[in-house]
Amino acid sequence: METLRSDKEPLKLDYKLVEKVLVKFIKEELASAGLSKAVIGLSGGVDSAVSCALAARALGPENVLAVIIPFKTSSPDSITDAEKVIGSTGIQSEIVDITQMAEPYLNDNDELGKVRIGNVLARLRMIVLYDRSAREKALVIGASNKSELMLGYGTLHGDLASAINPIGDLYKTQVWDLARHLGLPESVIVKKPTADLWEGQTDEDELGFTYQEVDRLLYYMIDERRSDTELQGLGYSKSFIHQVREMVRKNQFKRRMPLIAKISNRTVNVDFRYVRDWGT
Repeated sequence: METLRSDKEPLKLDYKLVEKVLVKFIKEELASAGLSKAVIGLSGGVDSAVSCALAARALGPENVLAVIIPFKTSSPDSITDAEKVIGSTGIQSEIVDITQMAEPYLNDNDELGKVRIGNVLARLRMIVLYDRSAREKALVIGASNKSELMLGYGTLHGDLASAINPIGDLYKTQVWDLARHLGLPESVIVKKPTADLWEGQTDEDELGFTYQEVDRLLYYMIDERRSDTELQGLGYSKSFIHQVREMVRKNQFKRRMPLIAKISNRTVNVDFRYVRDWGT
């Protein structure tokens, strides 16, 4: 029987098999929706690069549209790296600058602060992606990894939005490994992770720790359900365990569909669910 995970090193996976599983996932999910094309927001970072590469393998590069969506403060390196991904995968692409979309709202709200501005930009980018998906008759494919999803590091209805997400069960360090397996440009893989929402912004500066530090803890905490006592026995400090566990707990609302109050016998997303109710 094929297995994805190494017994000796749990975060190390069989990436040939991972690729096979995720390519099949994309093919089957688009087929179930009656579609054959995908739209992906390509930031120049490793997560969206991996989603693009997987989609190209699943659907053919001619059926994948990568949309580069800069703001006036975006790093030129982000566009350069995104173009490298486009060149290496052969996918279709276009650039949509959202500066003129964002500035009227931002100029009327001069006390937003960096985080609120970042949320506005993330949601405007998703407006662009869903509009392009309607034009192309395509599904929006997501690029949020498991580390981000568990920690709540993402914008609800912004970068967390998608129709399907092939990499959401891979921790960030695993995404880096998969990117190397897929042969993506090294500059995209080694660059500091950033959502490029303001100048100089990086994921790890905002989080206060590195992905290498947190991913193994998340694996033991989430996948193996270790207790705090067990986690301390593995060498993690009580304060770090508490910090991460609280981030996971408080951001549960970002990981689920809007909670619907139950009135009827078949409430959407409570009782009426695909696959059980499909076609009924």
